[in-house]
Amino acid sequence: DKISSHSWFGDFFLTNFSLVLTEIAPAVTSGAIIVALLSCVLFGVQMYFSLTQGLFSVGAAVFQSVHLHRLFMFPFYHRSSAQLLLNITALLFLSSSLEKGVGTVRFLFLFLLMSTTTGLCFSFLDLLQDDSSRSHAEGLLPVVLASVALTAMHTKMTKGFLCGVSFPTMALPWVLLIITTAVIPHSVLLCNVTSILIGWMYGKGWFSHVDMSEARAGIVEKMMPFRWLRRISGVMFVPASTEERRKTLLPQINPTPGSYPVQAYAPLSNINTAPMTYEGWANSASALAGPPPPLIFMDSAQHTSLGNYVHIPIYLHLVHDSEAESVFSVTAQLPPTRNFNGQGKSNISIPPNHRIQQVK
Repeated sequence: DKISSHSWFGDFFLTNFSLVLTEIAPAVTSGAIIVALLSCVLFGVQMYFSLTQGLFSVGAAVFQSVHLHRLFMFPFYHRSSAQLLLNITALLFLSSSLEKGVGTVRFLFLFLLMSTTTGLCFSFLDLLQDDSSRSHAEGLLPVVLASVALTAMHTKMTKGFLCGVSFPTMALPWVLLIITTAVIPHSVLLCNVTSILIGWMYGKGWFSHVDMSEARAGIVEKMMPFRWLRRISGVMFVPASTEERRKTLLPQINPTPGSYPVQAYAPLSNINTAPMTYEGWANSASALAGPPPPLIFMDSAQHTSLGNYVHIPIYLHLVHDSEAESVFSVTAQLPPTRNFNGQGKSNISIPPNHRIQQVK
């Protein structure tokens, strides 16, 4: 009994944890996966060959030793496994919105542009400092913060929420700057501030002349390896085209006929019996209680379709036995027939002691 209870509790915990994780975790996109894999590969090479610490970090050494390759390598370089895992987590949670907004190809291009620009600016600022104040920066965090700043510049939302606290959307990168700099090891504050300013400038369009157009990105994504990325299941490849991107992110839902609205209508053939006449109007007896309803003929040009039935607005001019006139507006529900040649039939119930004088 104890073993079965423990097993039941374990299954219950794993099921609910997986449901919560599915709701919270963002959709995995192709661009973020490529960046994360390159970071893991470089970290594995570094650990296997025991490379020197700070070999690919950016700083004053970029200009002093003319190590320009560091400008391209520093985002993928991490000194420890904790720094690597936290940077990848920040990338998946904070950069996916940018990729969904511009597409996978343009996201990778912007990632490269913002990383090199951030590394270049930080290296120049680090060169101006004293030798005792210089530091080395690396990791995905600077580019992630630049992506958040770029997204905040283009979003239409004016308010952001974090842990139940509301603040202006433009303040989101700075709030994340404080949190990530305090949590993620080996974070350099000056480099992170520089990256946010770089993302802000990209959002303002100051580097639009070097940006990749949507048409060119659409051509590039048809080449290898992007054509291969489209075929990977479980990973979202975001197209560059706005129309295709909308179809990917917002797939069209095609409900089965009759599933909406939820009301169910019975065909008239199931509730009608032998035909009758009522004050000169042909009608059929209904299984429902009340006076026998007349059979109304209407032009089908005015009908609107709902599920497997047709709704037709009908206006009845009724006359009470006391000669008091009144007008009622009702809606006929017609099941479409194969031989629907301009006229349809429906049962309309009228109030007691009334007779139909005119139909519109």
